[in-house]
Amino acid sequence: MRIGIFDPYLDDLGGGEKYMLTIAEYLSRKNKVDIFWDDKEDLVKLKERFSLDISGLNLVKNIFSPNASLLKKLFETKKYDAIIFLSDGSIPLVLSKKLFIHIQQPLGKMQTGTFINNLKLMRVNKFFSNSEYTKSFIDKKFAIKTMVLYPPVVFRPKKINKENIILHVGRFRVRNVESVDYKKQAVMIKVFKEMVDKGLKDWKFILAVSVQDKDIEAFERMRKNTEKYHIEFLVNKNNDELWNIYSKAKIYWHASGFGEDLNKNPEFAEHFGISTVEAMCAGVVPVVINAGGQKEIVEEGENGLLW
Repeated sequence: MRIGIFDPYLDDLGGGEKYMLTIAEYLSRKNKVDIFWDDKEDLVKLKERFSLDISGLNLVKNIFSPNASLLKKLFETKKYDAIIFLSDGSIPLVLSKKLFIHIQQPLGKMQTGTFINNLKLMRVNKFFSNSEYTKSFIDKKFAIKTMVLYPPVVFRPKKINKENIILHVGRFRVRNVESVDYKKQAVMIKVFKEMVDKGLKDWKFILAVSVQDKDIEAFERMRKNTEKYHIEFLVNKNNDELWNIYSKAKIYWHASGFGEDLNKNPEFAEHFGISTVEAMCAGVVPVVINAGGQKEIVEEGENGLLW
């Protein structure tokens, strides 16, 4: 089969991109898989960051860019047995035999309601979400039935040698979310410093973060605010390097959604929480906020703690 995959955030180096490329990697074992994207360098960065085998993937012209004509899009998509499309709220008009739409976060808007959009929806074979949290929002708001396909975690075990480390893994910023501190890293730093000031000893807080060039200045301001405390940053590490720190940490800490109105902005909570699952695979106890997709991962008092 010939399969095409499109992710509009492929240059974002986030968990959603890891999810989509893992699907692509798996399907490429028995199918011809094309990635609709123009910049090969972005694919190389994703390979290095997530330790993925992309040798079986083909990079083809991005026919879903705003500059591509509708006729070109229809002509090209007709060649495919299936297309998997990560939606930012848009529904593509394609002529592939099958169309699968992935939704990875609660969306504020979606192309539904009009005659043209309803025609597009009729071409969709299946909608799938990354969590029950995302699914419940999409199903209710847009009357679209989705299935849940949880993100896969490829466990890369390292020698377990635990230290007094509290670990957080996440992006410093998220391009498509208008929150100044989406992952609440500044909040956790403030709380850790307060705990140290009140007598916490012999513990280190490590934040493994990905930082884009446009956010370096803001990131450095946050890092400067941690001087004189046992707080360390691991910046833009790949998957293998992350497994090393997972194997050493005792506690995994996550706070996305804290202090937010999640009824108004459900996208500010963690949509699933793949880093939480990775930490648990390495024997790290999750202490995560009782919101979003984290509630699907952690059972209070059984495999972690919810706060």
